[in-house]
Amino acid sequence: MGEDRTATMREAVSAHVRDGDVVALEGFTHLIPVAAGHEIIRQGRRDLTLVRMTADIVFDQMLAAGVARKLISSFVGNSAVGSLHELRRRVEDADPEPLEFEEYSHYGLLGRYLAGAQGLPFYPLRSYAGSDLPRVNPNIRTVRSPFDDGTTVHAVPPLNPDVAILHAQRADAAGNTQVWGMLGGQQEVAFAARKVIVVVEEVVAPEVIRSDPNRTLIPEFVVDAVVECPRGAHPSYVQGYYERDGAFYRAWPDISRDPERLRQWLDEWVYDLADHSEYLAKLGEQHWDDLTPRSALSAPVDYGAARD
Repeated sequence: MGEDRTATMREAVSAHVRDGDVVALEGFTHLIPVAAGHEIIRQGRRDLTLVRMTADIVFDQMLAAGVARKLISSFVGNSAVGSLHELRRRVEDADPEPLEFEEYSHYGLLGRYLAGAQGLPFYPLRSYAGSDLPRVNPNIRTVRSPFDDGTTVHAVPPLNPDVAILHAQRADAAGNTQVWGMLGGQQEVAFAARKVIVVVEEVVAPEVIRSDPNRTLIPEFVVDAVVECPRGAHPSYVQGYYERDGAFYRAWPDISRDPERLRQWLDEWVYDLADHSEYLAKLGEQHWDDLTPRSALSAPVDYGAARD
């Protein structure tokens, strides 16, 4: 059995997230580490560079709390609903202060993680042909093939976040982490980052992890802390545990459009609460009635084993 890396959210953020860090909070619309974002707000971190392929509500909240000076992303928006108004104020009007914004395509940002994970000087890709992004982002450059055909493609630099925070369904205490459903770039980010905090719905026995090894996306040797935080991705969803809280997403544009209302929301739902358990208690157990999915078990797999 590996080292016990379990910690509370407060302990993990305090130990591994520093002012000025590059912090990736990933999860591609699914498994968004919202509770971790709230804990970063509570601990008053400043001057962070936030990285996320689909920057959405929790980033609007973190920007409103003043934790970040820069955003690296490949999509920003309140998915299928509307805008992130705090982000728009920062980018369009430098209100209350400017936000440096570095934009890629999804594959371009994933390529940065892949280059970081593999120790490569850059990651080549074709997907910027015909795009205006290379014109506005000087980090998207061209490179000529060293082989005879002389093909020119675009390239992006490696990205090694100081810390990655990743939500998942389950892990053992050592950090062997299992994910299912939409995977996004969880594994690539984990291998690219210098430190990794995994936040899980439940910590399970190593025997559970070993019984289904192919679901282990993040191995313990890249993990620095394991935080058990049930419903820690709300209002996003966790496959098999709870569904996306559509009402919350629909309510957010009216909250974030008004800076004063947004700050009141942060006071009520983040600053005035000690941790995520108080957030859940404030929501109430009845809130989850419509968010609890029906059971849909996969068929068992027989991995086989050597005979004694």
